[in-house]
Amino acid sequence: MIGDLPSESPGIDLKSVLEAMIFAADEPVSLKQLDAIFNEQLEGSQPPLVSAEEVRRTIAELNGEYEQQRRAYRIIQVGGGYQFATRQEFAEWVGKLYKEKGKRKLSRAALESLAIIAYRQPVTKPEIEAIRGVNADYVLHTLLERGLVTITGRASTVGRPLLYGTTREFLKHFGVNDLSDLPKPREIEEIMQEHNLETERQILDTEHPEEIDTAGEQEVPPTGSPHEPSRTEVSPEGLLRPPSVEGTGQQEGEEGDSVQ
Repeated sequence: MIGDLPSESPGIDLKSVLEAMIFAADEPVSLKQLDAIFNEQLEGSQPPLVSAEEVRRTIAELNGEYEQQRRAYRIIQVGGGYQFATRQEFAEWVGKLYKEKGKRKLSRAALESLAIIAYRQPVTKPEIEAIRGVNADYVLHTLLERGLVTITGRASTVGRPLLYGTTREFLKHFGVNDLSDLPKPREIEEIMQEHNLETERQILDTEHPEEIDTAGEQEVPPTGSPHEPSRTEVSPEGLLRPPSVEGTGQQEGEEGDSVQ
């Protein structure tokens, strides 16, 4: 039960209240927000009616029930708070539902700049342009407009250029709870290498499907010595026939002999 929390419907338990609030929220609900809601009427000396540990445990119990009931959703930690999300195996079907929204994907240039900002933040526009080798004005404008990037201050270098960093919206967009959850550069390199190797194998298999591994096998000549010339003759009529004299190399009519 929720203890002495004010409620118009007595008997409602903490599990149901948490489920309702997280479900109804447009943004991830943080522990700080939940603490303010559950303990807003307490005085400083009183212990909290609902602690952060109770919230975590209750959410874990809810997820356990969803798993047991084979539900298509879970409560996950994202952007520093809790939010309902469908399970990964249903991504294809949910993607079809939001097909039109999916057309507004970030361009490759925007993703490259966003990756630089995420891993190098706070970073200036000249630094981004130095890494990418192209002007970043339009891309930065797009990222700022989408709320994925924000201005965090000014650098102490000459000209005091603006510094850029990622936002909470960035964490939500990519489904991570904290910047530390992003893959490490070394992990990205390993994934890319594996992907490239697999792609090369597929290309080779497509271009040369008849080639197989013949290591350790040797070609066996069909008959006779590999240096022995062909002993088949062609008649004047264009027909194949055996040689005139076997094993002597004599031609028809040589030294007065002929084939009977």
